[in-house]
Amino acid sequence: MVLCLNVILFLTLHLLPGMKSSIVNLINNGYDGVVIAINPSVPEDEKLIENIKEMVTEASTYLFHATKRRVYFRNVSILIPMTWKSKSEYFIPKQESYDQADVIVANPYLKYGDDPYTLQYGRCGEKGKYIHFTPNFLLTNNFHIYGSRGRVFVHEWAHLRWGIFDEYNVDQPFYISRKNTIEATRCSTHITGINVVFKKCPGGSCITSLCRRDSQTGLYEAKCTFLPKKSQTAKESIMFMPSLHSVTEFCTEKTHNTEAPNLQNKMCNGKSTWDVIMNSVDFQNTSPMTEMNPPTHPTFSLLKSKQRVVCLVLDKSGSMSAEDRLFRMNQAAELYLIQVIEKGSLVGMVTFDSVAEIQNHLTRITDDNVYQKITAKLPQVANGGTSICRGLKAGFQAIIHSDQSTSGSEIILLTDGEDNEINSCFEDVKRSGAIIHTIALGPSAAKELETLSNMTGGYRFFANKDITGLTNAFSRISSRSGSITQQAIQLESKALKITGRKRVNGTVPVDSTVGNDTFFVVTWTIQKPEIVLQDPKGKKYKTSDFKEDKLNIRSARLQIPGIAETGTWTYSLLNNHASSQMLTVTVTTRARSPTTPPVIATAHMSQHTAHYPSPMIVYAQVSQGFLPVLGISVIAIIETEDGHQVTLELWDNGAGADTVKNDGIYSRYFTDYYGNGRYSLKVHAQARNNTARLNLRQPQNKVLYVPGYVENGKIILNPPRPEVKDDLAKAKIEDFSRLTSGGSFTVSGAPPPGNHPSVFPPSKITDLEAKFKEDYIQLSWTAPGNVLDKGKANSYVIRISKSFMDRQEDFDNATLVNTSNLIPKEAGSKENFEFKPEHFRVENGTKFYISVQAINEANLISEVSHIVQAIKFIPLPEDSVHDLGTKISEITLAILGLPMIFSVF
Repeated sequence: MVLCLNVILFLTLHLLPGMKSSIVNLINNGYDGVVIAINPSVPEDEKLIENIKEMVTEASTYLFHATKRRVYFRNVSILIPMTWKSKSEYFIPKQESYDQADVIVANPYLKYGDDPYTLQYGRCGEKGKYIHFTPNFLLTNNFHIYGSRGRVFVHEWAHLRWGIFDEYNVDQPFYISRKNTIEATRCSTHITGINVVFKKCPGGSCITSLCRRDSQTGLYEAKCTFLPKKSQTAKESIMFMPSLHSVTEFCTEKTHNTEAPNLQNKMCNGKSTWDVIMNSVDFQNTSPMTEMNPPTHPTFSLLKSKQRVVCLVLDKSGSMSAEDRLFRMNQAAELYLIQVIEKGSLVGMVTFDSVAEIQNHLTRITDDNVYQKITAKLPQVANGGTSICRGLKAGFQAIIHSDQSTSGSEIILLTDGEDNEINSCFEDVKRSGAIIHTIALGPSAAKELETLSNMTGGYRFFANKDITGLTNAFSRISSRSGSITQQAIQLESKALKITGRKRVNGTVPVDSTVGNDTFFVVTWTIQKPEIVLQDPKGKKYKTSDFKEDKLNIRSARLQIPGIAETGTWTYSLLNNHASSQMLTVTVTTRARSPTTPPVIATAHMSQHTAHYPSPMIVYAQVSQGFLPVLGISVIAIIETEDGHQVTLELWDNGAGADTVKNDGIYSRYFTDYYGNGRYSLKVHAQARNNTARLNLRQPQNKVLYVPGYVENGKIILNPPRPEVKDDLAKAKIEDFSRLTSGGSFTVSGAPPPGNHPSVFPPSKITDLEAKFKEDYIQLSWTAPGNVLDKGKANSYVIRISKSFMDRQEDFDNATLVNTSNLIPKEAGSKENFEFKPEHFRVENGTKFYISVQAINEANLISEVSHIVQAIKFIPLPEDSVHDLGTKISEITLAILGLPMIFSVF
């Protein structure tokens, strides 16, 4: 018997992206805690704040009516950057930060357009990461292009909050319907317009012609454009074209266009946007309000980012003497203070066991002397019990004593011990307004640590056997202000076990986006090794050039003078001791230029907690500015409490766990559970052999750029949209290396390590394509695995029908295709399969709908793939291809028969 584990996949579809902790709450129909943050690089402009307020106020009313009186915006915070002047009406933020804002206002990198968009890479119904508006969009009157800013905000909010997708398709603007008509890809089909080709536009007056059918595809020629009529009666849909005045609603089950080849149909299995919205957490317990209008206009709070305030709260209890934990903590804390924390920050330090002691009140980080004053107080002896609450309260006192507010300040709490009284200070923590980042060291660290991070919006980390785990955690805790060029970037973090009298060699690429404030750090466990470091031009640095720490914490550091040379650096480490020892190499740097953003990598799991057998997804984003970086190797390493490691290669192929191909988001399912407890994630992104490139194409999940309208029988065009030249569309970048921590997550309900029955089916096929070649239908797709996207499936089920397959029942009743000769390939490989539809009569215009499922060795079956369409079409001689009418409903395909490729959903 074949089992379809839709329940397991359903759980996956409702996992929320981790590490991005929005503080939005929906209470009594009103959204509170929405954060709109302005990037520090944006010049000060009062008009920007005014326009943001006007946009949200308009959006609140539009949202209220679009959701049938269910929700509106009640309280919104606008986060002003430190680079702007202070004003009396600006308040101090608490948990609000640029990095965790719901909406960011920032200039695009490589200015070629101001399209608003939402960074959204989860499944249907999952929240996105943020909405991105450019200052130019907010300050320029572009209503005729996108629609009013309030309507645009609601379109993007639907992406961000409810995980729905666009109902247009720039790459496939037309499709062939069940009725054999050529239709514009849209929802609903009640939106009318004309299809034209623009020939010339001298002096602002354009010469147009009606679209001709392409003799090779059966669709319109490539330059054909759908222009909507300015005056419409259709109310749907906001996810297609909110710029139309009549559009005030989302497509419902009654009005939804299931045939349109758009991302909404593909990602949500043909469900309407309204159906997905109504199934969201927001709407499960929210009833329509009795009022016909929103209760009030939104209330706005203006918050101004303050200088960074950080207090280290470090455990020095007796258990810290085990497994060199005190040494490792001191090595990582020193690295943080010298190499990671931004210049100008205020830093304090508290140590604790059963009592707490303030070692340093807040001190401004300016030069080496300041570092040395703080690091000199790092604990040298571990003893006593563990009182986390006393450590936290001392941290608050260290901040307040220096005339700083705990609100918005950060505490880095590191501990390896249990504390039964940690709950007693939760209320104090909430009242403080501080952000607490927790680092659990070893398997016995208090289980409540994660609660502290969750309630304050802080990061959470776990380190145990991985000797570099602490360094990776501290390196990840950089400023959340949005000033990427000031943040420390980790190029390397490697642990090397070297036998006595042996040498190990390695390389680290330094690319042209970084090189400022570059450090090479070597640590050891027994004896300092002999070190040789060579830059790309041949200059050598030797052991004597590496400064050894006076605290005897077994580390040596070299700061490269000026800006590090671009290219490959090589290092050689010789273990002079007779016994084996563990050496580590860590390299950190910062951006080379304040005007050129560096390549950065971030990582996180799909959620912070998982209950077996719910699968999780590993995400890593690699970008330069807002541009995705493609063609690189991204490796995730997940470690359990007992040191067991799982290595996963992450993919950006638009298949399996990956939603969109070539968006710079690399992902993979994680199912290799190895018992319960804490797991840690780190990711290494590398560009090698000059294969890396930037994707300069406009991102998906954005409001549609409307080329023009038809009004009173006349075509009114908008300014042409800036386009990227083809030779720049995928700009190459040099080799680089980035390492980042993805924090920690907790697993429960997992069986003990060892063999246990398979509970995960192959992943759903999401990139199926079909076309006719003579009398044969050719299919291609990315192979799923035996377990989701890992391993090899056992077999495929392919079904074909002349009728549109709208439901699972339709698929089950469709005709089976003989796949006895189709042997599944390894997950991630390209599958190609060709067959002749022998049981059907095939003639000009014959249309087939096809879908695929995969079955694994445990007889578990995947979800049905999206539906694809193949049409048998014989091209006509060129001189017999006529112009077609302007009304979509009048264009039929009675004479069609050319092979074509078409994805329905």
